[in-house]
Amino acid sequence: MTVPVYLFTGFLESGKTSLIKDTLLDEGFNTGEKTLLFVCEEGVESYDEEFQKKTNTSIVIVEAKEDLTYEFMKKCDSMIEPERVMIEFNGMWNVTEFLDTLDFPFDWLLVQILSTVDASSFELYLSNMRSIMNSQLQHSETIIFNRCDENTKKLYLRNNIKAVNKGAQLIYETKDGQIVDLKEDELPFDKQAKELVISDDDYGLWYMDAMEHPEDYDDKEITMKGKVISTHVDGMQNVFVFGRYAMVCCADDTSLIGLLCHFEQASKLLPKEWIEMNAVIKVEFDDEYNGYVPVMYVKRVKTTEPLEDEYVYFT
Repeated sequence: MTVPVYLFTGFLESGKTSLIKDTLLDEGFNTGEKTLLFVCEEGVESYDEEFQKKTNTSIVIVEAKEDLTYEFMKKCDSMIEPERVMIEFNGMWNVTEFLDTLDFPFDWLLVQILSTVDASSFELYLSNMRSIMNSQLQHSETIIFNRCDENTKKLYLRNNIKAVNKGAQLIYETKDGQIVDLKEDELPFDKQAKELVISDDDYGLWYMDAMEHPEDYDDKEITMKGKVISTHVDGMQNVFVFGRYAMVCCADDTSLIGLLCHFEQASKLLPKEWIEMNAVIKVEFDDEYNGYVPVMYVKRVKTTEPLEDEYVYFT
């Protein structure tokens, strides 16, 4: 029998324990199966004996990431014989490293990675611990932003996550645990206009909105600055890749925020050259992306000075 494994990630006090407890108390999820719960980080909230008995859960404390070896997990499997495994991961451990070296018992299967984020402290953590936060979130299928209120900036939260994890499902909760559909922030440009001029600071916001809602930009004319990333695209002629880079964790770890551009003079452009581009947007299906994306049909370009700060931000 396959034993499903659920990995819960997020910083200390981000709500991991509350999410696990709510999940195990949900009669739609837990119908009495024996659960093995590895607790790799102990916060203010804990699992008392009454909870463990009620949910048929056995707790195993893990002090160090190196302790989660095949032999250790196999021993726990033999002693407890779980029908389900949950891991409350330590917020300071690197999830990517853990997944790269993961060696579960043969019948265990990782089925879902869920993450919790305190929306009220997200900006602070992102500014000071970006690489650790991105490690906690970049593999997650579901990310829950809790402690949201009327001042929460949905666009800021979503765009910073989508820059490192495009496929994540995002859920927003209030301080009392109610799921809410936060009001969309106003974009700093008029997306209803037929001709768009995107400022240097707004490139990231425009790009993320265009990727999520490409149909809103079909046939619009756009002007913006960016870098010629490449003039060679396999199997295509008279095209180049235009874009900028979003910082993932540091200047050595960035993610391309780029666009495919059709241009008869593409071969004359120089890679890494900064340009101001004027183009008409066409929405086309992309096999690699498996969806519709904005494609640029360039009318004219001109060289320009590099930006003082080249990186893309989503504020």
